Amino acid sequence: MVHLDDLRKGYGRVRALDGLTMTVPEGSIFGFVGPNGAGKTTTLRILATLLRPSGGRAFIADEDVVARPERVRQLIGYMPDFFGVYDDLKVSEYLDFYGQAHGVKSGVRRRMIGDLLALVDLEDKADAYVDTLSRGMKQRLCLARCLIHDPTVLLLDEPASGLDPRARVEMRELIKELRQMGKTVIISSHILAELSEMCTEVGIIDRGRLIAAGPVEQVLSGLKSGRLIAVRTAGRQEEVAEALRQEPGVRDVVVYVDRLEAVIDGDVARLSEILRALVAAGYPVYSFGEQIGSLEETFLKLTGGGAQ
Repeated sequence: MVHLDDLRKGYGRVRALDGLTMTVPEGSIFGFVGPNGAGKTTTLRILATLLRPSGGRAFIADEDVVARPERVRQLIGYMPDFFGVYDDLKVSEYLDFYGQAHGVKSGVRRRMIGDLLALVDLEDKADAYVDTLSRGMKQRLCLARCLIHDPTVLLLDEPASGLDPRARVEMRELIKELRQMGKTVIISSHILAELSEMCTEVGIIDRGRLIAAGPVEQVLSGLKSGRLIAVRTAGRQEEVAEALRQEPGVRDVVVYVDRLEAVIDGDVARLSEILRALVAAGYPVYSFGEQIGSLEETFLKLTGGGAQ
């Protein structure tokens, strides 16, 4: 759906993007993670046709964002990290204005406005002035604005920035609902724990280069040296630990009060073989599963610091 090929952007001697190549699958929620200055916003602005790359190419639904910007703008809904609103307009007028700007016909526009206000839970605010809305409501209104022309791809730059915990949960659930409606969503954020819960794919970027990308669990597990397995037993922990140490591919076993932890090389089939061997030997194993680290831990490991 979205593909970047050796994308570059420079500002004098500064390289905001340095050969960025990645693909966002259709129908996914793609979390774009990186510290400030990593190149997230630059990438989204290029995809939104607001910024020309210095080199490389970018495509949305096979349309070149540089060669065919007008076509691309019909395919995307862009929500920048800082956006302006027309405070002296009512909520319905605000959406109507952007619908006209996108060339949405009058009858379709009226229907879309009603549907979108219902989607973002602002039906009772249709006649309220924009400047009377809370920040969370304004965020949801701006998301509705991105949807007024029914785009297939949403580019959301820090959509939960500045929201309180309740409003962040509402925004997260709304984005999940948009995926169920068939939208492909690219979302940049520093709220890493929420990204790991919401996204189907993740890309970690630092200094303009993509460090890791793919399904969330694959990115998390692929960065480990071996698989970390937690094993819980109904007694006989030391015996189980010794049995594990005898299995090929098991590099380390640590005994804790409530569990064993083992680092194992191999794929899922190898893990199944080890579990079957333990059960066949009569050991009382009642829990055996891979431990997946958090997205935040992976982010810190890869970028060498914290989210800014």
